[in-house]
Amino acid sequence: MSKSKATIHGAVSLVNAIATGKGATLGISLKVEAIVEESPGTGITIESDNQSLSSRLINRTIEKVVPKKKLEKSKLSLILDSEIPTGYGLKSSSAISSAVALACAKLFQPKIVDSEILLAGIDASIETKVSITGAYDDATACYFGGFQVTDNYKRKTILSEKAPTNLIAVIFIPKSRKRGNVKKLKTLDTVFDKAWNLAKNKDYWNAMILNGLATSAILDSDPKIITDLVEEGALGASVSGNGPSIAAIVKKDSLTKIKKVFSSMEGRIITSEVNNKKAEVHGL
Repeated sequence: MSKSKATIHGAVSLVNAIATGKGATLGISLKVEAIVEESPGTGITIESDNQSLSSRLINRTIEKVVPKKKLEKSKLSLILDSEIPTGYGLKSSSAISSAVALACAKLFQPKIVDSEILLAGIDASIETKVSITGAYDDATACYFGGFQVTDNYKRKTILSEKAPTNLIAVIFIPKSRKRGNVKKLKTLDTVFDKAWNLAKNKDYWNAMILNGLATSAILDSDPKIITDLVEEGALGASVSGNGPSIAAIVKKDSLTKIKKVFSSMEGRIITSEVNNKKAEVHGL
């Protein structure tokens, strides 16, 4: 019997990749832990306090990492513990699939490299229709932390650097989970392209604000919130992913003002420091 535990963090969007296939993200410290235990037998059991978790995504990820012959004679039990709310654009599925891939790799393929672990989760996300672009941008920010600017279709990192450590993400989780039609984001592809180019040139906050105004206009959030957040001291603010959560990146001294902007809305606020730590795994 052998056991391993992987820890991976979440991320927020700076530039949504759906319109152009190019995205930018920033790691935050909310985390996912995956413990995988292998014993003789067959089958996969998943234990999680999260009901909306895609077991298809997890099973497919395991199939990508664990060689078929070994999977046929191994019983795998998986315990998932996530601090990241699911279905709000905070990259929980990227973090979960990477954590599962990393924990399984430790047991079955210890020589596997980071990029292969990432691609296992990305391919599984596309094949189980959890993600449209495979979310290479999300996966890299969850796995490596910091700022990540990527070309999702080419699966290529264009820019990667650590984020200043004095920043906090203030995330608003609305009570209503309603999202607009994400396919409509393509109507503003030139705007998203401009936002991505800003990020590529390390102008992250303007990239995030431009992305925030464009995504909120399309995905049924109020663009005025983005403006209010910037007015109250947010460096950047945007709908994260395809929403409906909204993230503002702030320095500590603006925290109270930013929370106040959100306080009139129905929902809850979570705060998280930015994360520069790479994914970790160890045997238990």
